Amino acid sequence: MKIPLFFAATALLAAPLHAKLTPPEARMAATVDAEYERSVALLQKLVDQNSGSMNLAGVEAVGKMVRAELEPLGFTVAWKPMTAIKRAGHLIATRPGKAGARRLLLIGHLDTVFEQDSPFQKFVRTGDKAEGPGAGDDKGGMVVMIAALRAMRAAGTLDAANIEIVLTGDEEDSGDPIALGRADLIAAGKRADVALDFEGLFVENGQDMGSIARRSSNSWTLKTSGKTGHSSLIFNDTYGDGAINELTRILAAFRTELPEPNLTFNTGIVAGGASAVLDADGVRATATGKSNVIPSIAIARGDFRTLSEAQTARVKTRMSAIVARHAPGTGAELMFEPGGYPAMAPTPGNRALLDRLNGVNKDLGLAAMPPLDPLRRGAGDISFVASDVDGLIGLGPASSGDHAPGETVDLASMRRQAKRAAILMTRLGTAR
Repeated sequence: MKIPLFFAATALLAAPLHAKLTPPEARMAATVDAEYERSVALLQKLVDQNSGSMNLAGVEAVGKMVRAELEPLGFTVAWKPMTAIKRAGHLIATRPGKAGARRLLLIGHLDTVFEQDSPFQKFVRTGDKAEGPGAGDDKGGMVVMIAALRAMRAAGTLDAANIEIVLTGDEEDSGDPIALGRADLIAAGKRADVALDFEGLFVENGQDMGSIARRSSNSWTLKTSGKTGHSSLIFNDTYGDGAINELTRILAAFRTELPEPNLTFNTGIVAGGASAVLDADGVRATATGKSNVIPSIAIARGDFRTLSEAQTARVKTRMSAIVARHAPGTGAELMFEPGGYPAMAPTPGNRALLDRLNGVNKDLGLAAMPPLDPLRRGAGDISFVASDVDGLIGLGPASSGDHAPGETVDLASMRRQAKRAAILMTRLGTAR
């Protein structure tokens, strides 16, 4: 039985508070600096290969580039096709280490939000900044991961580490069913003792922040119905409120009755009238109607995000109760879509990992990283393993403008992030 990390927090924090870098750790830091331009060149190569989630060949091509970096480091690399969910696949790499060493799971993703028809396609560097699709999210994160592993090899600490890497090919637009698409990641989480997610570092007011939680992402669809007829008859006992008025009443009730800490909810698309239809993907709507006809149907689709699975269940119950109070002469149906992203709660074990990272920061001469408000992060792949293993998020580089043309990575941040990751993995990857 795996012992949760927070039970071992005292042991994790037992290292001397004022320890300096060991000779191997100093070697790792020096290697990261010496190979900085090599890392930037690799990032450019990855960015210049389009790998929008639906560019299946492009995602696989990026996977091959990463394979070429990992195999010389002693990893056994496999490609797991995901044709069953209409996605490219995932890259899974393993490197067994010293017997009894903690099992480290490293998480990232190969795909970006920028598809082949996006005008934003190329890496453009200006000093220690660079624009490019996925330069920060998450190709920069993969480069930090690889730079850290190279530094560990140079310092002689990689051989002892027991590492599994899962790089998904559809993090930005997951295939359906998501349970199939994340089955390999979930299985890896059950094998691991620590999970480290190499998505981007958050920086607030010049301060690097530590991330120990991610919120869930849950989609819902609300449909209301009403009795159609001439508009002069609306609100009477026979015709009632009409579908659109009932839909807006329910949405307004969500806004006034649902709010609680760490919860956000959003209505993303609405349609209603004599007819209303959402497309199969739920992102486009068509409707017909006239101003003098009571609408017979209305549809809304949105999401909500929570910090724990208990909060998710509570919010679903409250939303369902609001919908059940539909007005006379109307009907209402609320559907929660399967396959959302679970929550990663800020557990004691995750906090202990951040404490351990701050020990690394102290020895590197860097400021301590306070925990980031989870409202600042969206959903992510590490949440699929959060119920099984303690983890940290945000080991990738700092960036700005993610998911939009002009996405810019702070190249210099790759240095400190790779140093942090290499030393942290070395310290964690010892015998338990």
